[in-house]
Amino acid sequence: MKGNKSRSNYLKILINGILMGTANKIPGVSGGLVAIAIGFYEELIYSLKRLDKIALKYLFEGKFKDFLKHINGKFLVLILLGIVISYFSTSKILDVLLNNFEIYVWSLFFGLVIGTIFHLRTIIDLNNFKNICFIIIGTSIGVLLSFANPSQENDNLFFVFICGIISVSGMILPGLSGSFLLMLMGNYILLLVDSVNALYDSLSEILRGDFSNIYSDVRINYLNVLSVFTLGSITGLILLSKILGYLLSKFNQLCNSIIFGFIIGSLGVIWPWKSTLNVENEYKIVRYLPDFNDETFYAFMFILIGIAIVIFLSSYEKK
Repeated sequence: MKGNKSRSNYLKILINGILMGTANKIPGVSGGLVAIAIGFYEELIYSLKRLDKIALKYLFEGKFKDFLKHINGKFLVLILLGIVISYFSTSKILDVLLNNFEIYVWSLFFGLVIGTIFHLRTIIDLNNFKNICFIIIGTSIGVLLSFANPSQENDNLFFVFICGIISVSGMILPGLSGSFLLMLMGNYILLLVDSVNALYDSLSEILRGDFSNIYSDVRINYLNVLSVFTLGSITGLILLSKILGYLLSKFNQLCNSIIFGFIIGSLGVIWPWKSTLNVENEYKIVRYLPDFNDETFYAFMFILIGIAIVIFLSSYEKK
């Protein structure tokens, strides 16, 4: 009986990791917010903070049991495994949806970000002058990034490593979406869709005994990008859990204020009605107002669904 209860608990933790990883891949939704909603955020932060000098000492001395016990290993490993599983599953789904229902996907993302803005508004003191100043600063940065033409996909490995560090911020800081930041940096599709799909396809082909595409330049480049991105994510997970934990404890309102403004100013990046033009080998995003037709109606419905999802999650956080 006790064994069944233990296995059930492990499965629950794994599912929590899958939900958190899925949220991290959706621009506008924070994995940290999901962790709070489900109720394992504090244990997650506690476990990540235990990746310290003592943990490294146990690891280098080969004391793996002591290492896992020190970092709350069973919990942390299952959460991270769930995140990895979600990255494989949702990347394929996103790939299909972006190719076939692009406007609806971006409409949902747009609604998710609007919902995030409503959520952050409730936890910021808007009567505080310093908070207003930081909101203005964040909004200005967001607007500049939104309409700087535009952030292009960049597979430079150093830049990819930085993207990895930034992408995990949503796991640590509720209300901040790491995927949303990757969109602003131009590497959302490269890192969370194409590269993950390349690894998935490579593993599938190897299992079938097909090695025809494994050594192609395109496939190798994607796998290199994914490896460096993963290394950056692990580095960021350890560093940001300490840095952001300190900043939030000391400057909670100012941090949330600048994030709030940043997200407001960056809404233009995920405006659903846009097209990309190639003008003299330079890509430019052209945004336009939609025509009133069935497609637009459904797009607005997806925006409302996105808003509702975040409001639903934030209501659980308040509880």
